[in-house]
Amino acid sequence: MRRREFLHRATLAVALGGCTALRAAPSRAQVVIAGGGFAGSCCALELRRLQPALRVLLFDAQPHYFTCPMSNEAIVGMRSFGSLAVPRAGLQAAGIEYACARVAGIEATARRVRLADGTRVPYDRLVVAPGIRFRPQSPEGYDGRAAWDMPHAWDGGGQARRLGQLLEAVPDGGVVAICVPAGLMRCPPAPYERASLMAQYLKLRRRGCKLLIFDSNNHFPRQDVFTAAWQELYPGMIEWLPPAEGGLITRVDARTSTLYSSGGRHKVALACVIPPQAPGALAPQSGLSSGHGWCPVEPATFESQLLPGVHVIGDACIAGAMPKSASAARAQARQCAAAIVALLAGAQPPQPQLASVCYSHVSAGAALAIAGQFSLVEGELRQDPARAADAEPHAASGALAQQAQGWYRDMRTECFAA
Repeated sequence: MRRREFLHRATLAVALGGCTALRAAPSRAQVVIAGGGFAGSCCALELRRLQPALRVLLFDAQPHYFTCPMSNEAIVGMRSFGSLAVPRAGLQAAGIEYACARVAGIEATARRVRLADGTRVPYDRLVVAPGIRFRPQSPEGYDGRAAWDMPHAWDGGGQARRLGQLLEAVPDGGVVAICVPAGLMRCPPAPYERASLMAQYLKLRRRGCKLLIFDSNNHFPRQDVFTAAWQELYPGMIEWLPPAEGGLITRVDARTSTLYSSGGRHKVALACVIPPQAPGALAPQSGLSSGHGWCPVEPATFESQLLPGVHVIGDACIAGAMPKSASAARAQARQCAAAIVALLAGAQPPQPQLASVCYSHVSAGAALAIAGQFSLVEGELRQDPARAADAEPHAASGALAQQAQGWYRDMRTECFAA
């Protein structure tokens, strides 16, 4: 056995010590969590807080998690990329047994997961938080090479760094394009925040640049607030193109930096192409996703409607009116943890009362907020529009930009103990 593989298995053995013995000691239930983003990590912490006697095992193949929130700030140089990295030490200090390993499969009948190296780990309850993956070759021509030359930067890590480097190279008079996919996606307002901050960057450092938003959708979140801010801060600089005006990009040529739509051929200095999205690979491989591609769950417990004993939270699940965002993932994680503790005790899970809030910068000093309150109505999670309207100011402001920074610090603490 090679030294690296030996060390990996030795580390994993320490993290998984006693798993076999747990089968003979059902008085101490074991919860396995696959995925250590906002949803999975927050759920692990909440499980430990609600029931310290639980054994919580968290598997994620990345030793650090890079947050998508605030990555737009890093792309334009408002913060460092290193500030987006979250270590796992806080989770381990809280009593969560973390192993840097990937869950490759779910053996639901035997109630165990299979790791990428073949190790089997039993569970009493399993939480799957796989995040998203990108649909291949969509738009046409968007392959691995194209993703490097026209980065989506939807991962908070290397792609975001790459987009920042390419933005620095945009010349005077250059045209920058952001392509927004149709369908459900992670953080729906983020492309428009990115457009705002890129426009600010170019306005301050270049002359005569223009930013085009090629949108596959007919409208976008808080469109009125974003549009008003653009008209005030970047007059004539940002142009939003819906499908009827050639906004649906069907093909790309990364070699020539060219986009194709019904509006014709568009050669640009820089393209940020965000592909259509679907749940992380573990979901379809394990039978957790349905025909439309996402994972249906019971709204009170987030237990899969397709695999009993398995819960799906975060971007991968269908959670009624809730958006796919870090804040929504935190709310789902807490509800899921409370439901698991109740189910393991033979009790009734609590009724969900969930909330989310997302902040989007329109400049370095101003942001807008998108808030939601969600409750169970006739078997599905629905939003209370009156309460959301009360929580959403009708304009971007400096106060909201300050709140955004505090929100981010709280999210790191509450979801990662970092």
